[in-house]
Amino acid sequence: MICDETNNYKGELSMAQKQSNTNLSTLLFSFMNQSDPMLSMLEWLCKQMMEAEVTSKLNANKSERSDERSGYRSGYRPRRLDTRLGTMYLMVPKVRQGGYIPFFVNAYKRSEAALVQVVQEAYVNGVSTRKIERLAKQLGIEGVSRSQVSEMTKGLNEQVDHFRNRALSLHHYPILWTDALYEDVRIDGHVVSEAIIVVCGVDEYGKRDVLAVEPMAEESLESYKSVFYRLKGRGLPTPKLIISDANKGLVSAVKHCFPGAS
Repeated sequence: MICDETNNYKGELSMAQKQSNTNLSTLLFSFMNQSDPMLSMLEWLCKQMMEAEVTSKLNANKSERSDERSGYRSGYRPRRLDTRLGTMYLMVPKVRQGGYIPFFVNAYKRSEAALVQVVQEAYVNGVSTRKIERLAKQLGIEGVSRSQVSEMTKGLNEQVDHFRNRALSLHHYPILWTDALYEDVRIDGHVVSEAIIVVCGVDEYGKRDVLAVEPMAEESLESYKSVFYRLKGRGLPTPKLIISDANKGLVSAVKHCFPGAS
């Protein structure tokens, strides 16, 4: 008797597993017929997770009568979600009291921050806003237009300003290295060659820091004096040793701005 019941249970379980596998296969085939199977799967998964989360939040399924129910649904609201797989449009359940935000939105914000960093790095490396927009569309991300790229890169100016104006009074750099390199710079729609003056400082522990990266029209006495005065204004004390080439403008600027330095 017990053996018969056990066999019947195993048979029912086996049939349930077969039915489940069949349903899963049907679902996977339906995704394969979509233009973007992976994005379709992600969209379906997000929908299922939202429904399960709202059900858990309200202690009741949709339209279910339950004494344990703690709230009610109130339709849906559309929301666009840009992901690394592409852009999708979700119908997010609304809750009458307390509201509802899908748990994966926090993860999306982290992904969005990573996307901003990638766009900023591409911009710094000389990739144009038009090329970034085209690349984003090829990846299926609709929310990255040229104006959006410009908005993302605004934060770079703040970072540059902070770097160029940070205080130097809390550190002592007995040794400075300074020199200039020439780079092509875009000014008023034209590409011109400019001198980029770089100043590095070495502290008492041998750690080297970049103190200044300043574009100038040319290497001259006035250019180097301008850079050195800015450093002094940020709190840099007179160093003991300055290492560079024998550029006449630089040598004169050192004597003028840092008397006593070797």
